[in-house]
Amino acid sequence: MAVPTILAELAGRWQGTNRLWLDPSESARESMATAVCQQVAQGKFFELHYTWADEGLPQEGVLLLGQSQEQLSAAWVDSWHMQDTMMQCTGTLPSDGIVSVVGHYAAPPGPDWGWRIALQSDPTDQFRLIMYNITPDGEEMLAVEATFTREG
Repeated sequence: MAVPTILAELAGRWQGTNRLWLDPSESARESMATAVCQQVAQGKFFELHYTWADEGLPQEGVLLLGQSQEQLSAAWVDSWHMQDTMMQCTGTLPSDGIVSVVGHYAAPPGPDWGWRIALQSDPTDQFRLIMYNITPDGEEMLAVEATFTREG
């Protein structure tokens, strides 16, 4: 299937600001961010490549999204968050203009935690990449919010 329109419209180069919360009660770590969005594999998948920094150290990530029937699937990697592991995520097609997928990661010695990634188009050539930590009890906590404006 083709990439959902809401994602296809994000194709291009973007600049913005990344905010990272290590603790929801503390201030965010803020850095400049870039993003490149494109359709890949003959328009069947959407790729978001982004860069940001933590304490001056450059970081980068890739989110690859695809659609099969009414299901979204994604693979996510990030040099800071995921190190050398790839997270598999699933979601449903957006009905509210927000693309959202959820994956899980190990948090030994306790149960796995969840991680939700959302892409939200905003008016006037802007979009937000938002990531949430999800406790084993289902409580979501904002972890990352990157706001981008289209270049040019």
